[in-house]
Amino acid sequence: MDEHIIFHIDVNSAFLSWSALDELEKGSKTDLRLVPSIVGGDMSKRHGVVLAKSIPAKAYGITTGEPVVNAFRKCPNLITVAPNHDLYHRQSARLMAFLADICPEIEQVSVDECYMDFTPIASNYTSPEAAAASIKDCIYETFHFTVNVGISDRKVLAKMASDFRKPNLVHTLYSWEIREKLWPLPVSSLFMCGHSSVETLKKLGILTIGDLAAADPSILESHLKSHGLILWNYANGRDDSCVLSAPSEMKGIGNSTTLSTDAVTREEAAKILLTLSESVGERLRSSHRKAGLICTEIKYNTFQVVSHQAILSLPTASTDVIYRQSLALFDELWDGTPIRLLGVRSGKLTDEGEPVQLSLFDYKAPVSEKQQKLDAALDKIRRKYGDDSVKRGSLL
Repeated sequence: MDEHIIFHIDVNSAFLSWSALDELEKGSKTDLRLVPSIVGGDMSKRHGVVLAKSIPAKAYGITTGEPVVNAFRKCPNLITVAPNHDLYHRQSARLMAFLADICPEIEQVSVDECYMDFTPIASNYTSPEAAAASIKDCIYETFHFTVNVGISDRKVLAKMASDFRKPNLVHTLYSWEIREKLWPLPVSSLFMCGHSSVETLKKLGILTIGDLAAADPSILESHLKSHGLILWNYANGRDDSCVLSAPSEMKGIGNSTTLSTDAVTREEAAKILLTLSESVGERLRSSHRKAGLICTEIKYNTFQVVSHQAILSLPTASTDVIYRQSLALFDELWDGTPIRLLGVRSGKLTDEGEPVQLSLFDYKAPVSEKQQKLDAALDKIRRKYGDDSVKRGSLL
């Protein structure tokens, strides 16, 4: 098999399904999945929105991300349960361990979804479709919740395929199927095409993914910057990224924060990324590790999560290097939609004393000794007097 075949496995309405199973285990006579129900939360804690909904609730026009009060106007008899993130993480860990036993080439991208490189286990099955159906059915028999599985030779297309009709289904979207299956869809269906991008594309007369695929990429770049090129590549099924399975030891060091109010400007986001980068850098230095990869994550107020990562030319634990890279990734990702959460993660960790081999083409010098001493001094002050004892002027 010349091409790698990739699965995207996504739990159907994960929070609602997992909460429903928990309620049944506690003796409830009502399966939340079979009645109009939502997972919602406390408005005072900024969670007064619909986090997940049942299929019967969807029939009332209830959408993920809308205020709970609006959902009750649409369906006065709506059942609501509070989110239980400890439960969700336990269920997620069980599912990922189960999938890793089938194929260790797993890349978890959120609490309820992952990619699997099917290629190493292809000889065990008659076809990718048969394998996906078997995995889907085994998950239901083992855990009593359903998943969708998308199959493709490209990661982004596998992700798109898993979002086709739900629940409990397998869909293919190979690169040679995009003309038939992908291009007729509205641009709002494209992965990473948020509301702001949709509105910009609409002004350009681009309404379908096919329109986007046929557009002049230079025009898209002039209106949407680098994000326009990302969308154009995705519309044409172009994605060379591979499944990044992580070793069982420390996978990385990261930090994220849910914002008290949505960030709507680059300046707001930059300050938050700097704070997160300081945290990640300090934790790397205290564990005597360096990172060879930086990833920036954004969760929009629509609850769509996007992320982008980059390999560093030299491993680092420098706050400034981490910040500059995380901000560059943010600029590539952000489509202007208000931001609910920001995260910075590091990966490909190495021991700080491990030698680094420079090639003739490496033009970036290692972090200066002066910068290293400054980072160490700030770490020492904060450990002794608290995180707020010294702040950068840009954060005041």
